[in-house]
Amino acid sequence: MKRSVSHPCRGAATVLSVWLAALCAAAGAAIPANAAEDVDTALVVAIDVSRSVDEERYDLQMDGVAQALEDDGVLHAILSGPNHAIVFSLVVWADHPRIAVPWQRIASKEDAAEVAALVRGLENTGGEFTCLTRMLRYLNDSVVPEIPAKVGRIVVDVSGDGIDNCSETDAGEAERNELLATGATINGLPIIVEGENTVVGSGTYRAPGYGLRELPPGADRETTTLDEWYRANVIGGPGAFVLAAQGYADFGRAFRQKFVTEISAVTKRFSPVPPGAASGFDFSRTP
Repeated sequence: MKRSVSHPCRGAATVLSVWLAALCAAAGAAIPANAAEDVDTALVVAIDVSRSVDEERYDLQMDGVAQALEDDGVLHAILSGPNHAIVFSLVVWADHPRIAVPWQRIASKEDAAEVAALVRGLENTGGEFTCLTRMLRYLNDSVVPEIPAKVGRIVVDVSGDGIDNCSETDAGEAERNELLATGATINGLPIIVEGENTVVGSGTYRAPGYGLRELPPGADRETTTLDEWYRANVIGGPGAFVLAAQGYADFGRAFRQKFVTEISAVTKRFSPVPPGAASGFDFSRTP
């Protein structure tokens, strides 16, 4: 059944036109007049730009997203859905999140190329901390409610190289559950950097479930890896999964594979995954 997301400008054509014009100016690319038509998926890509992400790592992430949008396999997945279209938005997050690419409708190779160019042109504003809970709050307040279409599914794609070091675990769980209550699926793309974040909380080690609290003596460090933290604290919803990138150089490969999975019909075959539960659809060790 289609999910119709409420829009603050519904029923006021003049106000809606002004809103769309402002959004287009901010994005640097026009949103077609038929943006409110049904689409198969609303995809939010949430990219970590915290202190550990230098310019090279930033460029690898953005180029990976852009290359995915230009990939023939990704485009085939987009155009193979019942409505032959998706809407796409990109959020960058560190201390505070922001919309870097507002909602864009992708229904052709040309649309995808235009959005890819927007992504490649984004300036790195950076940040200090990895405030994932704040990012989820932002999605709940400012991104999901503004989806400019009737959508079959909402997918949030979270990537990053560390755990939340701004908020307690309970706060993150509450924000995640609120987002899941909209019907969204949250997938994770942890970026594993050998010798740097193989075990979560490099330098300030913390276990899943403990947030910023002290790790008790004798905790199991072998299973407390970043991908396990994402499974326990990030993903949830129908068909949710984790797919890890083995370093930033592997981000593009992982993101393309993940993108195809997220916008194809395959996830519809999976039952909802409750928060904190391991998904049966796990690509985290895919070569």
